[in-house]
Amino acid sequence: MSTQEQSTATTSSDRRSPDVVVVGAGTAGCYAAATVAREGYDAVVLERKTEHEAGHIACGDALKGADAFPDAIPKSKLEPAFTNTGVDHGRFEIPQEDTVLEIPVPGELAVIDRWEYGRRIIGGAGDTGVEFHYDTVVKNVTQADDGRVTGVEAIRKGDPITYEADIVIDAAGSLSILQDNVDFSDSTFDTNVNYSHFCSAYREIVHVEEPVEWDDALVFKPTERAAGYLWYFPRTDTEINAGLGFQMTEEPMQLVEDLKRDLENRPEFAGAKVEDKLGAALPTRRPYDSAVHPGYMAVGDAAGHVNPTTGGGIAGAAYAGKYAADQAIEALETGDYSEATFWEYNERVMDHFGARYAALDVYNILSTAVDVDDLMGLLAAMPGDKLAEALYSGSTDIGLKLKLESLIKSRGHWGTIWNLYQTKRCADDLLAHYEQYPTSPEGLAGWQDRRDELMETVYETTGAEPKY
Repeated sequence: MSTQEQSTATTSSDRRSPDVVVVGAGTAGCYAAATVAREGYDAVVLERKTEHEAGHIACGDALKGADAFPDAIPKSKLEPAFTNTGVDHGRFEIPQEDTVLEIPVPGELAVIDRWEYGRRIIGGAGDTGVEFHYDTVVKNVTQADDGRVTGVEAIRKGDPITYEADIVIDAAGSLSILQDNVDFSDSTFDTNVNYSHFCSAYREIVHVEEPVEWDDALVFKPTERAAGYLWYFPRTDTEINAGLGFQMTEEPMQLVEDLKRDLENRPEFAGAKVEDKLGAALPTRRPYDSAVHPGYMAVGDAAGHVNPTTGGGIAGAAYAGKYAADQAIEALETGDYSEATFWEYNERVMDHFGARYAALDVYNILSTAVDVDDLMGLLAAMPGDKLAEALYSGSTDIGLKLKLESLIKSRGHWGTIWNLYQTKRCADDLLAHYEQYPTSPEGLAGWQDRRDELMETVYETTGAEPKY
């Protein structure tokens, strides 16, 4: 029987005991499971959707870092889902200033068919021996007397089933239900998580009659208030991923109606047809301080592994899955499922992208406190290459050239420029601190105390309400 056939077979027993249970068949979950399975261990992925719907996820479809994925699932397996590899820059439409800002995007970029991509990562993980259980909704987490997570309780195709496992990897997405059910009182796992740290987003796949002129660009446009934007990402020159989102600290937007209104005001969408509609929440916050607990690790959106300024998270999720799986393999080999064994996963995430995302979160915080017109006026005056570095490379460096050019071009926005410069210094200090992330759980509390002091300066500088 093939792996895919095994994944859909009905299990007669109401109890399963794989080495690793992964909850969620998204990017992080599939890469984690595939990495574990390649080492010969049993990995089962639990997915609440049907086999047909699995991989159908609300996403902007833009993929940054397409050239640097972990090899647990070969890139060649994914490439057929890359529908537009000709995009090479961002296009910022700023109606308030009647201007368009074109900025380069460094590194390999692609727009994908997210559902096809989802099918392909599932297939790639299946090729390694991963077993998928669809129609499986996790209801609870089981823990031993010492607090270690030992499995999950679920409903599979209407029947209760218990999965006992040495390790549970939580890839269940934003505001994961698993985290509501685990007692983290005796571990460092980050519980400072609130709905306001997330963005509510909605997207449609729209077909237009004539090719758009900007099929080589990712199009961004601010909403009428700060902490939100619209996007138009071309899968092809006639198939567009159109969407918008807003930070949940703000007053709710009418996402469907607001997008419809903007589409109706764009001549290139005259006569357009909508193929697919989906909404979701995604983290626009710093990565979790710690995403490990005895017997348990969280990955991807379930651990805040998303660039808070752009919402991009596919590549980071893939690597988070790999790093967590590497530590899971070490635990399986040693029989030690403690935080100390898993801790290197935290370190690798912070070293690879987590520190930069935490620094970029400072700008997300700033966006909730500035006047949107002032901010757009300033962006219109910014050199595109420097803005690209900040948004896509994760750099927090504004630099003297940027400051001087902005001052010359934006005489009416000097206050905002000064605020941004001061915010940049806060982000630099925070980045430097994250680069000193502790090497063991014992060092986390002291590191957090200093980080929280730096965050107080961020709030004072930006004038924003405390986020954490």
